[in-house]
Formats: sequence, C-alpha cells, structure tokens
Amino acid sequence: MSPVELDAVQGAGADTLEIAVVIPTFNEKANVAALIAKLDQALAGRRWEAIFVDDDSPDGTAEAARVLGRSDMRVRVIQRIGRRGLSSACIEGLCATAAPVVAVIDGDLQHDETLLPKMLDLLQAGDHDVVIGSRFVSGGGTGDWDRDRVAKSALATRLSRRVLKADLSDPMSGFFAIRTDVARALAPRLSAIGFKILLDLLTAAPEPLRFAELPYTFRCRTEGESKLDHVVALEYLIALYDRMFGRFVPVRFAMFSAIGVLGIGVHMAVLSALFLGIGTSFLVGQIGATLAALTMNFFLNNALTYRDRRLKGWRQLADGWVSFALICSVGAIANVGIAAFMHDVRNDAWAVSAMIGVLVGAVWNYALSSRFTWGRY
Repeated sequence: MSPVELDAVQGAGADTLEIAVVIPTFNEKANVAALIAKLDQALAGRRWEAIFVDDDSPDGTAEAARVLGRSDMRVRVIQRIGRRGLSSACIEGLCATAAPVVAVIDGDLQHDETLLPKMLDLLQAGDHDVVIGSRFVSGGGTGDWDRDRVAKSALATRLSRRVLKADLSDPMSGFFAIRTDVARALAPRLSAIGFKILLDLLTAAPEPLRFAELPYTFRCRTEGESKLDHVVALEYLIALYDRMFGRFVPVRFAMFSAIGVLGIGVHMAVLSALFLGIGTSFLVGQIGATLAALTMNFFLNNALTYRDRRLKGWRQLADGWVSFALICSVGAIANVGIAAFMHDVRNDAWAVSAMIGVLVGAVWNYALSSRFTWGRY
C-alpha cells in the first residue's frame, strides 16, 4: 500500500463502522425508540448501526424504525414480505452490514445492551469468534422467570449439548456478538430453522468457535407480547433434528411424513365413528374420514411444516386446501398404481409393494404441495 493510500485509510479510520446491532422484530413498535435510546447510551463513543429486520409486523414496527432512520442514519430497516422466522431474520441482518462485528439482540428490551461494548472489545482483541450473553454463568440470572420456564430452559440446554461443539452454559441465548466474517462464512451452512440462531451458528461451524460468555440478568418485558409458545418449542426440536439427521432425511419431508402418519390415525378414528358408531354406509364413512384426515393434514402442515410460508386469510387457505386435495388425490392414485404394479407384475411381497406405493405417494404429495400449495405466495 502506498503512503497516500495508507494515509487515506488511516484518515477514514476515525469514522469506521465498528459494530452492527441486528434486531429481529415482530410487533415491537412500542419498543423501537426506547431500544435505540438505550443503544445510543450504551455504545457512546463507538461507531455503530442498528438494523431492524422486521417480518412485516401489522403494528407498524418497520415504519416506526424508518421514522427514526430519517433523522438518525445509524438506524436501518429490512422489511421482509412473505417471510417469517427469527433465525432467518438474523441471517439476513448478519449479511446486510459492512461492520466487522455484528451483535444480535431482541427487540423486547429483555437483553442487557450495556454488555455490547465489552463484547466488542473482546472480539476486537482477536482471541474470540463469538461472545455470548449468558444467564447461567456466575453473575447472570433469569430475572422473574417461573420454575416451569426455568425447567424448560434447562431441558433445552441439555438437549442442545447433543449437537454442540462447545461446552456453553447458555447455548439457548439469543444475545451475542460475532465476527462478521465468521458469520458470513457460516451462512450457507445455516438451517434458518426456529428461534435459536446461536445454536445454528455453533453447530454449523466445521471447527469449534472460540467463545467467551458474559453474565447478564434477563429483564422482564414491559411492552408488547411474548413470542414464546408451543410452536416455538417445537421449532427448537426441529432445529435439533435438522442438525442430527437432516443430512439423511430433510426436516420438512420428515415433518410432512409424520403428519401424514398422524392423518392415518385420524382417518381410521373418523371412519370407525361414522361406520361403526353412527351406522353410515362404508362409502360415506370413507369419504368423511378422507376429508377429515386431509383437512387436518393441510392445517397442520400449514402451521408447522410450512410455518415460514404459511397461508393466511380465507382466500389463501381455501385455494391452498383445494390444491392440496387435488395433489393428494393424484398421490393416492400413484400410491395404489405403483403398489399394484409391484405386487402383480414383479410379484413383490404385499407389504413391500404397499410400502413402496406409500413412499411414492408421500414423495409426490410433498414435492407438488411444496411447489403449488405453499410455494405460490
């Protein structure tokens, strides 16, 4: 580098961006201004930017952030249309900054933003790849969590150790900072499933990441509503499955198939109730059972398998149900046809023929519904 180029770089150093704070949001309008004020105080003297990655919140979170951004150029907004999920939002934010360090913090004010300067200092020193805010090291705490939530978190932590490459006290933390070059290198390996992006990053790394944990006490939410629900817990289990077995059977196909098996149980239960219980004809019972199982499969897949693409509103749901029913009807024909061919022409055992037919039908239903039912919007 020539002396002129060196002087130019050193002269620009005073204004060089040091850290980006990625804030995934959904319905956090009431917390936007307060969080920026807290970041401004915590990162005083540091060069930072905040990137709100909003999943098209109906409460106007993205617009609230844009209003701040008009007068404060450190505030940026990514408004995602038709995409949902905390992990995928974080990935987009991680890849959208030029800062050498990026932090992830929730938009609900429950994380301790005063740790950010220390996280930045540790990463700038060059001895760590990621610095994690921990509730479970000495000095940290879970605040006003009840015993049930503490127990669930402890269970999730124990489960995560089966896939982790590091002995963390709080692998479920959603508050951390990471070198941006590390995050970008790992991005193609990330599953983007669920709410635990840190776990995704740690398990995607081909070599264990160098980490440090800093204690903090989890705060109580003061505005908005908690996003924790049973579906979030299920997404966590799905993320663990993906890391352990996803390379063998893709997680979406596994979920689609599991729901299909559950549908068989519903079919038989409804058929029994109509045919044996009420006394309808077998044909009427079979039609009712088929419609019940198909409808349950459609709504469960919409809520779980395709949660990130789920259909909303009566028009999308009606169109989706019709396309799903048509696809599954063709899948059923393929199932029966393939099974009959294998049994009659190849003389395969009936059980083997039936299983091949089921597999062909399942693959057909999954592939076509992914494209035409949940891939159109």
